[in-house]
Amino acid sequence: MRGHVAPALDVARLRPGDRELGIDTSDGRRLGRCLRCDVWVEGITPVSDAAAQEVMPPLSELPLPRRGKPLTDAIVLRLIAIDRGVHSVVFGLLAVLLVVVRTKLFDLHAFARDAAERLDGVVYGTRAPNGVLSKELHRVADLRSSTITVLAVTAIAYFVIEGTEAVGLWLERRWAEYLTVVATAGFLPFEIHELARRVTIVRVGALVVNVAILVYLVYAKRLFGLRGGRAALHDEIDWAAVLSPPQRSAIDPPHPTPTM
Repeated sequence: MRGHVAPALDVARLRPGDRELGIDTSDGRRLGRCLRCDVWVEGITPVSDAAAQEVMPPLSELPLPRRGKPLTDAIVLRLIAIDRGVHSVVFGLLAVLLVVVRTKLFDLHAFARDAAERLDGVVYGTRAPNGVLSKELHRVADLRSSTITVLAVTAIAYFVIEGTEAVGLWLERRWAEYLTVVATAGFLPFEIHELARRVTIVRVGALVVNVAILVYLVYAKRLFGLRGGRAALHDEIDWAAVLSPPQRSAIDPPHPTPTM
């Protein structure tokens, strides 16, 4: 997403020891190796006095991007952060809706009772049930303000929690990984309960996604001391091994010149 990182394209002169990072061709082109994806990018040899640097700086001074497992972990965390961000927005909208309903509850009760009576038909003060719609209207008419208040507070709490998870995971904070695991595990019993009441594709999908996130964070990120804990995480990249030329036997052909 952020483009190639090919430092060999930005120096005026390549030395023999820079062969694993860049090569000058006979026709004046410069081929630079991307440190993120190992693709050889074509450029031109910079003019000496216009280049930022004359020769390649030491490895410690190069712009070293993430690659391999650290990059994969960062991408997965960002995807989980997006998922949590969507959840936060949904809970936020639900909280707003519940607050509006709470303030308009008297009018909502009146509307629901009137609609239910018109739908059922009122005969000497008795009601004749008329299907699912009538049942739901009566449920709305019987809503209590305390119930809506509890639901609104719950929605606000999850809005804050999910939003905090999203920000923390996007920034790759370890505390956010723990928070996500605890919050996800706490929400699983409710999902299983709802799934036991009625099986739907949405409910099954939500349960599968949350279980997958839970397992990934605990196992891959070594939370709660699992698989050696944080001390066993290997996020550092052995750049010396990445940039070292491959071992070749006496019968192997010489180092090939990259082609586009």
